[in-house]
Amino acid sequence: MRIEVVTLFPEFITDAVRVGVLGRAIERGTVSVAASTPREFAEDAHKTVDDRPYGGGPGMVWKIEPTRTALRAARARLPAGSRSIYLAADGATLTHAKARELSQLPGLLLLAARYEGVDERLLATEIDESISIGDYVLSGGELPALVLIDAIVRLLPGVLGDDESAQQDSFVAGLLDWPHYTRPEVFEEQAVPQVLTSGNHAAIQRWRTKQALGRTLQRRPDLLAKLELTKEQRKLLDEFVAEVEAERGSRGP
Repeated sequence: MRIEVVTLFPEFITDAVRVGVLGRAIERGTVSVAASTPREFAEDAHKTVDDRPYGGGPGMVWKIEPTRTALRAARARLPAGSRSIYLAADGATLTHAKARELSQLPGLLLLAARYEGVDERLLATEIDESISIGDYVLSGGELPALVLIDAIVRLLPGVLGDDESAQQDSFVAGLLDWPHYTRPEVFEEQAVPQVLTSGNHAAIQRWRTKQALGRTLQRRPDLLAKLELTKEQRKLLDEFVAEVEAERGSRGP
């Protein structure tokens, strides 16, 4: 997979992707990530890429000409079938399903703008879709671009070493992940749940499913509301609720 990012700060992108999972994926040739700036295509002496908005108001808007040239130059380096995405606060919220969809593509062109954004006419002619990583505003699109890249690349075959890791992540099945524990078995009088040390794989999986259902109910009930639970899942969720209520009752008022 090839990813091109258009940004005012190419080093923001290229430095960040050198480490961890992304860095290893790049070293293996699974993905390539490059970044370029529209300043390369600005024609004035000051390499200006922004101007005041029509209608007045604060902030500046990215100009069409240098940005379009930068986007088209980057797109020319991508394989056929690639998609162009603008990272923006008013875009559709990024989900695991969207990351999975984008991971099937041969390439991506990401526009990570700053200031008040880009001229709307540019979006209409050069961008396929807009994506947001949440309901808040950042100084620029570089961090959202990196979030999107990371979410996509870790889904590519072989990137995580064990493909099962990605299949057990939060949101894959519409649920949050279950709790995780490692050694020591007892830490400051807090013990690992006994089922996890039992060696009974069926019981362990049942416990994990119950915890995932319960944690989703507690922390993201909106996700649970979207699922059509099986009879077994409903039973496990009822067990979880009963266990939580029993624990609260044992503590007293």
